[in-house]
Amino acid sequence: MSAQTHTLPLSVLELSPVLKNAGSAQALHYSTELARCAEALGYQRFWVAEHHNMPAIASSSPAVLIAHLAAATSTIRVGSGGVMLPNHAPLVVAEQFGMLASLHPGRIDLGIGRAPGTDGRTAMALRRTSDGLSAEDFPAELADVMAMLAGSPDLLTAVPRAETMPQVWLLGSSGFSAQLAGMLGLPFSFAHHFSSDNTEAALALYRSTFTPSRFLAEPYAMIGVNAVCAPTDEEAEYLAKPGILAFLRLRTGRPQALETPEDAAKYQFTDAEMAFAAQRRRGQLLGSPETVRAQLALLVDRTHVDELMLTSQVYDVDARIRTLEFVADLVSEGIPALV
Repeated sequence: MSAQTHTLPLSVLELSPVLKNAGSAQALHYSTELARCAEALGYQRFWVAEHHNMPAIASSSPAVLIAHLAAATSTIRVGSGGVMLPNHAPLVVAEQFGMLASLHPGRIDLGIGRAPGTDGRTAMALRRTSDGLSAEDFPAELADVMAMLAGSPDLLTAVPRAETMPQVWLLGSSGFSAQLAGMLGLPFSFAHHFSSDNTEAALALYRSTFTPSRFLAEPYAMIGVNAVCAPTDEEAEYLAKPGILAFLRLRTGRPQALETPEDAAKYQFTDAEMAFAAQRRRGQLLGSPETVRAQLALLVDRTHVDELMLTSQVYDVDARIRTLEFVADLVSEGIPALV
């Protein structure tokens, strides 16, 4: 390793996981506590997800939760990771985020994704029509949201119109959104936490297609990363198992509340599930501070990202806060540059 080091901004993606033997109200309370801690630690932004018909995740309405979190904090940027545009009429999104940006000027991010983030039946219940649900509709609907936020005279007026527009990000896990973000000159956030095999190709496509815009002069890329950092590798592995199990159950159509570490430790993984868990962990941050420091160096060297967004599916909120503390300390000390 070289003696040179560098730092980079850190942010948080919060899913508001519902814990076993608790409820959604507790999950949202913990999300608020986490946002305040992230702000105190100097994190750049705190984003919340949009998931529907998933009893294990309490974050179903990003705009409502963003309003609460922005009011509970004072400096950190708060936003959506993301608003799933196929679920909403563009005018509704523009009005909601125009309202948020008016209430909290200079602090609101609008991260937009093109997947519905739920099953087809729920997507139809949200939109009430199949219009706008296809990938082909997404670029036009995205353009409408941005034009309404900017007050374009050619479209309906989104009221209130914020003096400072929310910062619009494009989210993605494939080349489609990467290329669109580049062509539009928008910042891009890639879902490395569940699509790590596609990360480098998507970021390369984003950078190669980037066109300067009124939003950005140069490409700006962020990736979402699963992170569990504890005093020892063994403790980090123990704390991470409920999150791995929750994702496995989600992918197999059996979503459940987040298990305690004690209960998750009793689960017997099949060989196929072990392979899935290994793939899920590839390129993530998991271990002691010393282990995570090395993982950070490798990840940044691979991706050359401008910002990291941490997400942590850990049962105990104090352990989640401790992960944020450990990683913030590591980054403040400087990430070793590989040679």
